[in-house]
Amino acid sequence: MESKAKSFVHCAYVLSLVLFSFLGIQDSVQGRLLPVSKPDPKNAAAHARWLVSQNSWGVLNTISSDLGGAPFGNVVSFSDGLPNKGSGIPFFYLTALDPTARYAMKDHRSSLTISEYPIGTCGKRDPENPACAKITLTGKLVLVDNNSKEAEFAQSALFTKHPEMMEWPKDHNFEIFKLEIEDIFLINWFGGPKPLTVDQYLHPKM
Repeated sequence: MESKAKSFVHCAYVLSLVLFSFLGIQDSVQGRLLPVSKPDPKNAAAHARWLVSQNSWGVLNTISSDLGGAPFGNVVSFSDGLPNKGSGIPFFYLTALDPTARYAMKDHRSSLTISEYPIGTCGKRDPENPACAKITLTGKLVLVDNNSKEAEFAQSALFTKHPEMMEWPKDHNFEIFKLEIEDIFLINWFGGPKPLTVDQYLHPKM
């Protein structure tokens, strides 16, 4: 009887290891692996980069060409690099069949808003609570040259974090875009937005 009990415990242990291993692989593929701890909110640049790197989607805003120039927000998937190795530059896989890419081709002015809430590190805080970080990157949404090394990097970053993209219809003519950042609005604690330049964001002191 004792032997059967030990055997059962051993099998359960092995199955749990397999399950956790599988979940780890899935998390890695989805690009949702989190560092041991997020950066101190006082380190605005590092915190901003962590926030962008750990997220996989946000609201991308463009200037409409058929709504009287009104801003148009759209939920989009993005990636700034391989899991935990982000570049800070958001890349997108978009089609002109969707208004976002169509608008951007006529007016590059765009902004991407990202919240800490989807990452799961805000606890019970409301998404609008200043302690639940949020960032808006404003700049120009432009096409990436398909024959460039940047395109190779972007495709790897996007398809690693969003493997479903590889199966999207070829006849929809999806193309890689990037946001050329010109301004950063970050709130990651009380006291208003943190002053943060694009250079500081791209070269944070970790």
